[in-house]
Amino acid sequence: MTVVNDKIKEEVREIVCDFFAEECEVDVEEITDNSNIITDLGGDSLMFLALIEIFTKKYDQEIDLKTIGKYSIKHPVETIGELIDMQLKIIEYGNDIINFDA
Repeated sequence: MTVVNDKIKEEVREIVCDFFAEECEVDVEEITDNSNIITDLGGDSLMFLALIEIFTKKYDQEIDLKTIGKYSIKHPVETIGELIDMQLKIIEYGNDIINFDA
């Protein structure tokens, strides 16, 4: 697990926005916390998996995709802001995210 601080929060936001800007061919300035990943940006679930891989490598984590799947069923992600929040929880809690209910 990693302690999430302001620097990590900003890194995650930047990586997520840059990733979607490149993958979805949109201007990064157009991406906000309220941008819907599918309807506004044309993203898909495979992009979410690619981001998980990016962050697990960056923060040297091993996390079971089944755990993330179980968590995301209870906490679905539709917007960039929700995705950033979930990614920060994955970084902070790792496989223990399944026990995180907020």
